[in-house]
Amino acid sequence: MNESTAREEICRVGRSLFDRGYVHATAGNISVHLPASEGGGFLITPTDACLGFLEPARLAHLDAEGVQLGGDRASKTLALHRRIYAASVTTAAPAGCVIHTHSTHCVALTLGPDVCTTAQGPELLPALTPYFVMKVGHVPLIGYARPGAPEAAAEAEAAIARYHAAGTPIRAVMLARLGPNVWHETPAAAMAVLEELEETAKLWALRAPDAPLLDAAQIDQLRQQFGAHW
Repeated sequence: MNESTAREEICRVGRSLFDRGYVHATAGNISVHLPASEGGGFLITPTDACLGFLEPARLAHLDAEGVQLGGDRASKTLALHRRIYAASVTTAAPAGCVIHTHSTHCVALTLGPDVCTTAQGPELLPALTPYFVMKVGHVPLIGYARPGAPEAAAEAEAAIARYHAAGTPIRAVMLARLGPNVWHETPAAAMAVLEELEETAKLWALRAPDAPLLDAAQIDQLRQQFGAHW
C-alpha cells in the first residue's frame, strides 16, 4: 500500500468506526507501517484527533525510529504501536496496521469478574463463537497502566512473543480500563478484527450465565478447516 492510499484508508476507516459508534470523541488511534518502497516509517493519527474527522494531509508521518517528519503531532500511543509492529513481524499475524479504540463492551469486561484464566495468562474472552476464534483469536489482558505508559507497551510486546512461542499468534491485546489494540495487514482488515472483537464482547455481556463455550473438538474443526490460531 502506497503512502497516499494509506492516508486515505486511515481516514476512511476512522470515519466508519466513528459513524458506527466504535469510537467516540477523541478516543482511539490508527497507524500504518509504510513499506520500504515508500521509505518505511509510519503514519499515525494525531494526538487528540477525532477519528471521524481526520484529514489525510494532517496525519503524523514518522521515520523508522519514530522521529516525526510531518503532519500534526503524533498520538502518544506511537511507542506501543511500534512495539506491536516489531514484535509481530516474525509471527503468522504480522501487523501492517494497528487500531486502538475504547470500545464500550470490551472495556466493560475489564471492570468486572469475567476475566478468563488460561495457561498463557488472563484473557478478555473465551472461545464463544466460531468467528471470534477464526477472525480474532486469543486476546491477552494487559494490566492497567496510564495511557501511553511504557510498561503497557512492554507487556504487549511480551504477550505477542509468548503466544507466538506457544504456536498461537495473536491479533489483539486488551489494555485494562482503556481498550483493545488490534492489528492486521491493512486498515480494512484490522477494522474487521476490531468489529468482531467488540461484538463478541457484547455477546458475552448478554449471554445466559450457563452459556456453553465451543469445546475442544469444535475448535479443532476450525483449525483444520479454516486455519484458526487457537
